[in-house]
Amino acid sequence: MLKQKQLHLFSPLCLLFLLFNVNFSAASAISGEITAKENPFTPKAYLLRYWDKEIRTNLPKSAFLLSKASPLNAVDSTNFAKLASQNTLSSVLPSFCSTAKLFCFPDLSPSLEKHDTNANFAVYLNKNFTNYGTLRPGGVDSFKNYSDGDNLPVDSFRRYSRDSSGHEDRFSSYAREANVADQSFNTYGTGATGSSSNFKSYNGDVNVPNIRFTTYTADAVGRTNKFTTYTDNANAGNQDFTAYGKKSNGSPNVFSSYGKGSNVMGSGFSGYGERGNGANDTFTSYGDEGNVPTNKFNNYGDGGNAAVESFSSYRDQSNVGDDSFQSYAKNSNSAKVKFSNYGNSFNEGTDVFKGYGQGAKGHTVGFKTYGVNNTFKDYAKTGVTFAKYNNVSSSTSPKMAATSGSLVNRWVEPGKFFRESMLKKGNVMPMPDIKDKMPKRSFLPRTIVSKLPFSSSKVSQLKQLFHAADNSTMETIIKDTLSECERAPSAGETKRCVGSVEDMIDFATSILGRNVVVRSTENLNGSKKKIMVGSIKGINGGKVTKSVSCHQSLFPYLLYYCHSVPKVRVYEADILDPNTKAKINHGVAICHLDTSAWSPTHGAFLALGSGPGRIEVCHWIFENDMTWTTAD
Repeated sequence: MLKQKQLHLFSPLCLLFLLFNVNFSAASAISGEITAKENPFTPKAYLLRYWDKEIRTNLPKSAFLLSKASPLNAVDSTNFAKLASQNTLSSVLPSFCSTAKLFCFPDLSPSLEKHDTNANFAVYLNKNFTNYGTLRPGGVDSFKNYSDGDNLPVDSFRRYSRDSSGHEDRFSSYAREANVADQSFNTYGTGATGSSSNFKSYNGDVNVPNIRFTTYTADAVGRTNKFTTYTDNANAGNQDFTAYGKKSNGSPNVFSSYGKGSNVMGSGFSGYGERGNGANDTFTSYGDEGNVPTNKFNNYGDGGNAAVESFSSYRDQSNVGDDSFQSYAKNSNSAKVKFSNYGNSFNEGTDVFKGYGQGAKGHTVGFKTYGVNNTFKDYAKTGVTFAKYNNVSSSTSPKMAATSGSLVNRWVEPGKFFRESMLKKGNVMPMPDIKDKMPKRSFLPRTIVSKLPFSSSKVSQLKQLFHAADNSTMETIIKDTLSECERAPSAGETKRCVGSVEDMIDFATSILGRNVVVRSTENLNGSKKKIMVGSIKGINGGKVTKSVSCHQSLFPYLLYYCHSVPKVRVYEADILDPNTKAKINHGVAICHLDTSAWSPTHGAFLALGSGPGRIEVCHWIFENDMTWTTAD
């Protein structure tokens, strides 16, 4: 009787589920997008129904976009949504990140290991080195090919080599070609005597490196630090040196080929060499040929004694770039500073010297062939010499004009921007690297993302949710993306950051109407090679139209910056192998007809010449980016 009663009580619910499942499965079997066995309550199943409701075309749904939908099943989606509404999702963050396919840094467990013998770390990943090499007499530790090619290397060096004597550390080919690297050196080498550290090929070719050196070699005696080919060719990262070499004695630092060829690299030197004695720092080829490098020196060498700093070929031939020297060598004694070939930027950079050498005694500062657009405020009036100061626009400098052609490819990859006339059948042209460099992630269901904070005013909540420590890479990522999303739109632009496919559909249809289609370049074939343009089709008959373009933003879950783009022409083109004439790809290109609001230093104008509003600029839609238009 009990079993019969239970069956009777639950039969209406079972019947409702069965009826719903049969009806939905039948409809889905026709579209072929979801199998008859799939649970209709999954986020993806809901998305398919939402697509049918909001988009009014007879075209197939975009498999490209649907592949980015949340992989969560019905149960996990419901449970995580409940935790999000209760602000307790952080308690299950590892499970949430893994199940939902998000981008999260691993939580490093504390390490109390001590090592008394030489160590060789090769092919290592995500390690917490705490108290490593502390009080170590002599010895050599080598980090070779450490974290190379890893997607999210997270390494923490805390109190490493502290109070050691004659201990040598070598970081060779460390985290090369990694994506979003996070390394933290806290109180590294503090109080060390007669030891050395060598960073060679450190973080080269890394996408978004974030390295923090806090109280690095403070109070050290005779410790030599060398940074060779450090973060060369890296992309959009930050290095912070806080209280680096503070109160050290006779500890030279050598930065050679630091940040060379990097893209939008930021370095911060705060309290560097403060009250140091006999420091000898050399910056050679620092930031050379970089694209918009930004460096800040705050209280650098403040109160130092007999310090010697040499900046040779610093930021030479870089594109723009900004340096800020605040209270540099202030109150120092017998300091010597040499700036040779400093800031000879291809395009004008900005350098600010505030309180530089102020209150110093017996100091010598020399500027030799120094760059343009510089501000000196509260600068020491004596002991300063300027030789061959290039206070002229870089656009009129003979040297800059002579080198511009050979350097432009360093900052703007060939084929990244092109003129509309290049889109002709049979034309051969370079295709840039269109590979997506972002970590792989998935969208969140709207039922979850709508319950998460997303505002600069709620950064602390986001940091707590995603276990982002102060000054960490994740904190920087969160803040930078929120800042870009909250930035006021440019003239004629409508913009929105979206964290679900449903939100993207809503934005696209609000701009273009419900008769829309989304397109992207089909694959990576032809990337970084010469290609031949095959058959071409102009979208909407090749007429001037408007589109909604969506570009990925770096965030824990898949997030797109979508914006309306007025006055464009959009093209589809077969991409051929120039040798065999065989089709290898199907590309989507967009041509911006109104560039009047673009910056004069935009990469398109560096590559193509001309300036804002004078030419149209075209580019391919890169991997995992997309553009929405009205359906033909």
